[in-house]
Amino acid sequence: MLKLLKQIAVTGIKTEAPPRPDPGLRVAEQGLSDEILARFGGSLAIRHVDAGSCNGCELEIHMLSNPYYNLERLGIKFVASPRHADLLLVTGPVSRNMETALKRTYDAVPDPKLVVAVGDCGCTGGVFGKTYASCGRVANVIPVDIAVPGCPPTPTALMQGILTAISARGWL
Repeated sequence: MLKLLKQIAVTGIKTEAPPRPDPGLRVAEQGLSDEILARFGGSLAIRHVDAGSCNGCELEIHMLSNPYYNLERLGIKFVASPRHADLLLVTGPVSRNMETALKRTYDAVPDPKLVVAVGDCGCTGGVFGKTYASCGRVANVIPVDIAVPGCPPTPTALMQGILTAISARGWL
């Protein structure tokens, strides 16, 4: 036991510093009043929606909760209900079967709300595009604020996209 405690003391904390916001990821810019910004109280709740992805992006999103990236240390957490969320994190091309569900989820998120499209499929429709079975990119169904490209994007790119969304609204 002492050997383990000594190793922990020698090694120290291995958590990576959060990435800086990237204005290049910004799709839309909107200003908010100070009273709306005060409502969030320094925390952000995210609702993740899989609109038809291959689950590659989901694996990277799950990495955000591990001790290395530790998204919760920044006051950002994932919630189960869109009614408790401030930000929608949408992955995959929107399948026709998910179109109505995504619109309802978007409507259930209280204003002001942010939407981050994740992955090449969420940003552009990817290899699926707009077909009889797919609506294509997320922006074809709901308004998108931030697009995080990559197949799949790295956890650092996801953190950067989320922090860019917050800074775009003045929450950071």
